[in-house]
Amino acid sequence: MVITCILVRMKVIGFGTLRTLLRLKPSEVVSEMNAIMVIKPYKWNGMWVFDDENTGLVREPFVAGADDIIDVMVEQLENADEGFTLTFSHLPFPDHDLELVRQHEEAEGWWYHSPVLNMDGWLCPALFLYYDEAPELLYAMFSSV
Repeated sequence: MVITCILVRMKVIGFGTLRTLLRLKPSEVVSEMNAIMVIKPYKWNGMWVFDDENTGLVREPFVAGADDIIDVMVEQLENADEGFTLTFSHLPFPDHDLELVRQHEEAEGWWYHSPVLNMDGWLCPALFLYYDEAPELLYAMFSSV
């Protein structure tokens, strides 16, 4: 089971890390995933996008309502178009601004609903670079860089 997980994530963690993990006993293997993650979205050609050197994503766009949710959540942030910090987790954390509830799968991604905003947004398959399965709940905090 551990080897399967490592092989699926090989392109993300790299061969050096893979060699190190294969030398460990199963009880010594620590998850490669953090509970709380941070990305820095910004506007590019009128679209919300983000880069993540840990996953190899470059100008990954937010589309299909996820961009509209971001628009609402960053209205009060100065210069958000130039970049802001988006902290997110599948677990609640102090001072989170938004809770998203998983709805249904479509086009290899998942639709999420914000009960507070009464808005829906689709998260593309890049979600699976951060989670093995689409979390039932996502929590997010939007803050200035």
